[in-house]
Amino acid sequence: MRYTLLGRSGLRVSEVALGTMTFGETWGWGASEDECRRMFDAFVEAGGNFVDTACNYTDGQSEEILGRLVAPERERFVVATKYTLNMRRDDPNAGGNHRKNLVQTLESSLRRLGTDYVDLLWLHMWDGMTPVDEVVRALDDLVSSGKAHYVGISDTPAWVAAQAVAIADLRGWSRFVALQAPYSLADRDVERDLLPMASALGLTFTPWGMLEGGALTGKYLDESAESRRYDEVGPKTNAMAREVLAVADEVGATPAQVAIAWVRAQPWHSVPIVGARSEAQLRENLGALDLELGPECIGRLDAVSEFTPGFPRAFLESEHVRGLIFGDTFELIDDPRAPRAREVVGTTV
Repeated sequence: MRYTLLGRSGLRVSEVALGTMTFGETWGWGASEDECRRMFDAFVEAGGNFVDTACNYTDGQSEEILGRLVAPERERFVVATKYTLNMRRDDPNAGGNHRKNLVQTLESSLRRLGTDYVDLLWLHMWDGMTPVDEVVRALDDLVSSGKAHYVGISDTPAWVAAQAVAIADLRGWSRFVALQAPYSLADRDVERDLLPMASALGLTFTPWGMLEGGALTGKYLDESAESRRYDEVGPKTNAMAREVLAVADEVGATPAQVAIAWVRAQPWHSVPIVGARSEAQLRENLGALDLELGPECIGRLDAVSEFTPGFPRAFLESEHVRGLIFGDTFELIDDPRAPRAREVVGTTV
């Protein structure tokens, strides 16, 4: 396991984070506490120190289990949790981005985690109602109080995140250090606005959903009655899964490892969130850290995704428009702020 800096901070986090939405069985699926401990131990054994949870995961059980797991060496781990989602459905103030919910949710999370602080507090989802400046000021107050060391933003439009960072920079408040959103070969929407924004503002990207709910591993390719999600997944995703399986067979890896390695190969500063329901599954996913896909494999996977960035990216990045702006000099200009293909330690295949 290698480590990277989180956003523009000096905080060192492992190159992947452990996702804990599967910690607990109160939702009718997930892992028992004993299995969670085995997954956690495997992650720590590999060198991991960054663990991600949320106030609502398994109705709070995830935070409780995680709190017990990190307690013996709390200072060693970078613990992240989230606020926003409603925990009392009949109470309009028990959810949302406003200060009241922020304070009461974090206090409840700290009790469940059994700690006095979290290292990273995420705004979980944008509610579309709370003023941006209220959110940024309230988060800064919590950082000043020591109850959160850093703040991040998840599942939010790019214009909101950019406005929040601009306000924080202008006022000298705590700015976001990271952005969280779904990202996979089958779901590349964040490449249109969110990822260019994150790159420009120095936010580390922490993608989740890299296996597209298991669809990219070929889990739903069987057209039999037992595979109820075959039609739900759709022919396009299934075509991607077939190419993932073909690449995996050629390079001697599992489909899950190939799907995760593709995400890690993209030119964004990212720390993928890896989750699982068992120790064996987690160890398999961590095997992606030793896999670096070659250009030919990446090209094949890119082609089957059929992704188009849309306007304005596709327009501005076209050869014609670049010629209008830069003449014949575009390829002669080194831009240190432009996303570059990440360096991965592993075996190129």
